[in-house]
Amino acid sequence: MKKYIVLTLLFVMPIATYLFFATGVNQFQRLPVITENVNELPDAKSSLGNQPKFENKITILGFPGSDLFVNRGDAFNLAKKIYDRYREFDDFQLVMVVPESAEEETQRVIGELSPISDMSNWNYLFLSDDQIKELYNSLGLVGKLNDDLYTPNVYIIDKGRNLRGRKGINKAGTQEYKEGYNTISAAELHNDMMDDVKVILAEYRLALKEYKRINSTK
Repeated sequence: MKKYIVLTLLFVMPIATYLFFATGVNQFQRLPVITENVNELPDAKSSLGNQPKFENKITILGFPGSDLFVNRGDAFNLAKKIYDRYREFDDFQLVMVVPESAEEETQRVIGELSPISDMSNWNYLFLSDDQIKELYNSLGLVGKLNDDLYTPNVYIIDKGRNLRGRKGINKAGTQEYKEGYNTISAAELHNDMMDDVKVILAEYRLALKEYKRINSTK
């Protein structure tokens, strides 16, 4: 009897293993596109002294408004749950769009974040109020900025300037729509946004591997 059990396991296990991994590959789902071709970031003064662009970068985009020091807890949650985990990826960046009048407030926030996070890939871009509204409107969002040009949500922009998020039927079989991630909620950042950033990073890693595979056969 033991002999038959061993033979059965030897036959069944390789097939089961194959089916497991094959199913995992087939069920890999790309993060849905919410809005295509959002406006590129305009040229403006930035806290890092460069000109950040969406093109060819995976960007976490935020609109912390003119009272960003008051709402600095949002930035702390984002730093601890998302930014610190992914900041060392070459194609990852975080850009916070703030009013030109809030530069002093921005420096106060940077001063509080710097002791706990490496801010070398966390950028603040200083725009006019009209530029901020125009950029935000190009995202095609359901949500709105308040009078201080603030929203607690942050957004994932891919390398092709597309807003990514969740829409359609989720794994639980229910309808879902998520265009941004609430930085007030550490749980939402940890449970939803962390998973979605992993997915979009995996997309590009898989695409790069496929590109290298195809070119290696030429």
